[in-house]
Amino acid sequence: MMELTVLSAFMMGAVIPPDYTCDQGISPPLEWSAVPEGTRSIAVLCDDPDAPAGDWVHWVLFNLPPDTHRLEPGIPAIPTLPDGAIQGMNDYEEIGYTGPCPPHGKKHRYYFKVFALDTRLKLTSAAQKKDLLRAMKGHILAQGTLMGTFER
Repeated sequence: MMELTVLSAFMMGAVIPPDYTCDQGISPPLEWSAVPEGTRSIAVLCDDPDAPAGDWVHWVLFNLPPDTHRLEPGIPAIPTLPDGAIQGMNDYEEIGYTGPCPPHGKKHRYYFKVFALDTRLKLTSAAQKKDLLRAMKGHILAQGTLMGTFER
């Protein structure tokens, strides 16, 4: 499987700027390397494996057009974006991105994962991470991850 390079306003392992946390709640800019031939859609997932309740999902986004190579900051929290991409449910039971907001005292890691898929997914905005992972199984052509940290 091909590896994608994922970049943002922070470097791998660095602190996520306050604009992209629960302080401001703006989705961060994301950019990734060229996807392989045969890519039909792109999915993005952001989760926090250090949450007290276990893995906590901050963003589920899928069916981005295959020629998408970057997301501008501040993607609106709406089910369907103008380019046809769909945002699913995060663990706050909201559509779209919610910024890191860990309990005080412990640094958490946030993984922004980008997947190039050989299909468009037949999911709705009610989709959660588990639905996305199930639908992507066997369809991932390439993937990449950027991890940032945040603590309060």
